Amino acid sequence: MSQNLNKSQVARYSRQIILKNIGALGQKKIIKSKVLIIGIGGLGCSVAEFLTRAGVGNLGIIDFDNVDITNIHRQSLYDVKDIRKSKVIAAKKKLHKINSNTKVNCYKVKINKGNIKNIISKYDYIIDGSDNFKTKFLVNDYCKKTKKFLVVGAISKFDGHIFTFNFKNKNTPCIRSFFQEKEISDDILNCEYGGVLGTVAGIIGTIQANEVLKKILNIGKNLNGYILILDLLNLNFRKVRLKKLKISK
Repeated sequence: MSQNLNKSQVARYSRQIILKNIGALGQKKIIKSKVLIIGIGGLGCSVAEFLTRAGVGNLGIIDFDNVDITNIHRQSLYDVKDIRKSKVIAAKKKLHKINSNTKVNCYKVKINKGNIKNIISKYDYIIDGSDNFKTKFLVNDYCKKTKKFLVVGAISKFDGHIFTFNFKNKNTPCIRSFFQEKEISDDILNCEYGGVLGTVAGIIGTIQANEVLKKILNIGKNLNGYILILDLLNLNFRKVRLKKLKISK
């Protein structure tokens, strides 16, 4: 952390560095950080873009899918030339153009019990932008077990939910305190069924990126133990406390 920022870094990040809560020391923390994004769709694209612009040094992106024409309206890293290409490869090329100093590691896989340890262990901060509850519960449980910092996002129609879990605090609830695994359907997360306004994905993803940057910098208030619920059609925002539940699995 003692290494000084070079002239190029000072110029690129000058509008962040002048913030008294960040400064040169804070910018170095961002550059040293390792963040993993699970799902590089509507949420993940916005997260990846803004973390790359902020100067995160090591970024992992996981997605097994290819770009489809239906993705373009909300997944900001893709255009029509990317259709049928791997999402992680197309995203990496765009992110490299934004900031070539950010190292982007691609994982074109479905995250599962067999590979999650090997992938997540390399990162300090985890962002879940997946569109199914099987993945969300798997990531939640592993991050809880290994005490990783986790930010979860979910979108549907005009609505968005954001959770932040600092599992180093033993009293932190988890996503199972809000969603009951046996009582929910993936349809509420799948834009193919319920639809979503493209701007909702951008707003929720940007807030997820903001929460991670605040944690890296150790500044401000976070959502640990709360869920932020946004109704962007009627501009109603609520922050609701989660109660830690004892759940038998």
